[in-house]
Amino acid sequence: MIQVKRLGHATFSTPDLARQIDYWTHVMGLSLVESDGKRAFFATKLGQEAIALEQGGDAEMHRLSFQIAPGRDLSEIERSLTAKGIASERRTDISPGVREAVTFLDPKGTLIEVYSEYEFQKRDKSEGGVSPLKFGHVASRVQDVQKMTEFYQEVLGFRVSDWMGDHFVFMRCGPDHHTVNFVRYETPRLHHIAFEVKDWGEIHRTCEVLAKNEVQLVWGPLRHIVGHNVAAYHRNPDDLRVECFCEMDLMKDEELGYWEPRPWHEEMPLRPKKWPKETMRSAWGFGSFGTFPGYP
Repeated sequence: MIQVKRLGHATFSTPDLARQIDYWTHVMGLSLVESDGKRAFFATKLGQEAIALEQGGDAEMHRLSFQIAPGRDLSEIERSLTAKGIASERRTDISPGVREAVTFLDPKGTLIEVYSEYEFQKRDKSEGGVSPLKFGHVASRVQDVQKMTEFYQEVLGFRVSDWMGDHFVFMRCGPDHHTVNFVRYETPRLHHIAFEVKDWGEIHRTCEVLAKNEVQLVWGPLRHIVGHNVAAYHRNPDDLRVECFCEMDLMKDEELGYWEPRPWHEEMPLRPKKWPKETMRSAWGFGSFGTFPGYP
């Protein structure tokens, strides 16, 4: 088993690279680490790479990277993939901070890039934009949720945090409630990506930053029930849904097996569970008692 430790960066194609560079720097407050006119790499101001862009005809996510334990032998990863019948390839310089990675496809066709060593980017002390703490999670629409769940468990070492009915799974690779989500849809595609901000005050400021830049919220602010994160959603110029969140449930000790207790939890202690399909999408906020278009 690979046992990934954290989400690295996601790579998207875009028909308008210049417009997306402006969005990710001036609106979202990421640092432009490298750009050559055809590609661009962005990191949080704290130095972790988050987004890579490539000039292209569509606006889709094509690659997703994860870090494993530093010092771990990538040849061991290749052997474990071969043993499971998964073809892999060694690649170099996949980003400014990643010199070597093992790559392979997941069942939905996304190229997964796994690396052990990462070079932090220089801290950016400038101000402006949302300026998230980290790239938090990726949610995807897939036709076979169970197949994706098994792959991410058995190959990448993820744990199931919660199910909503049998159509929506939340999975973690660290203490955060979820790093990847899979929800059943007839047409597979990316659902949304999410960035963590410091606290509720930063959610407030994020909404003001978006409004100042004439970016409308499409859902929220609200508090989800599954995961309990406070969240606000918008769409970027490529129509990609982007979530900014804080206060997500944390499992700080896997052996204890419950989420760190919080006043808003429905049970004490709250453990991973299968929530009824009809569970409300949020405890409060816009959309609490209805459905959000395009959201399960």
